[in-house]
Amino acid sequence: MLELIPPWPLFSAFLIASLVLALTPGPGVLYIVARSLVQGRRSGLVSVAGVALGNLGNAFAAAIGLAALFAVSSAAFTIVKYAGALYLVYLGVRMLRAARNEISAAPVAQPAPLGRIFRDGFLVALLNPKTTVFFAAFLPQFLGPETSPIGQTLMLGTLFVAIATVTDSAYALAAGAVAPALTRARNVRRLGRHAGGGTFISLGIFTALTGTRDTQ
Repeated sequence: MLELIPPWPLFSAFLIASLVLALTPGPGVLYIVARSLVQGRRSGLVSVAGVALGNLGNAFAAAIGLAALFAVSSAAFTIVKYAGALYLVYLGVRMLRAARNEISAAPVAQPAPLGRIFRDGFLVALLNPKTTVFFAAFLPQFLGPETSPIGQTLMLGTLFVAIATVTDSAYALAAGAVAPALTRARNVRRLGRHAGGGTFISLGIFTALTGTRDTQ
């Protein structure tokens, strides 16, 4: 494992760059915050786990060459990108429908199952080929010359996801801390669901329209 760590100047630069990028809000962070605000801290943390696993899958895909496929096949990139965008829009529409149903439903709505929240976070992250392209462009800048590039890419990608998981958890905990205030009033809770649904739909549109790079 130690032989996979690049020389200290490269490794320290990687750690700093990873922390800055992980702290920068993007689609993954907005998804986690929306879940935390609408459904509480526990759901937010489960979303963090799902997003982390999806990002890890993208890091591994970059290491084994899926990013190279996207580089030479615009059709493959486009198909996966729009699949991810449509899934985000689907999540948003589902949340908006849940908010509308609360008008005539019981005062306390049933929370979404944690397994489904984890799955949604995983798919949101995994169905974002721009994350794979990002890893393929970002990680090679920090590879040492004397060690297997695949091994180093896997190690650095895993470390980046670990750093992002810590920062994403902080976002989830912060958003979850204010979530109880949203559940005290029915109208405020409904407004929170509208805001969350709108966020997911906006993320889907953003994913479909943006170019080549988006991660956290």
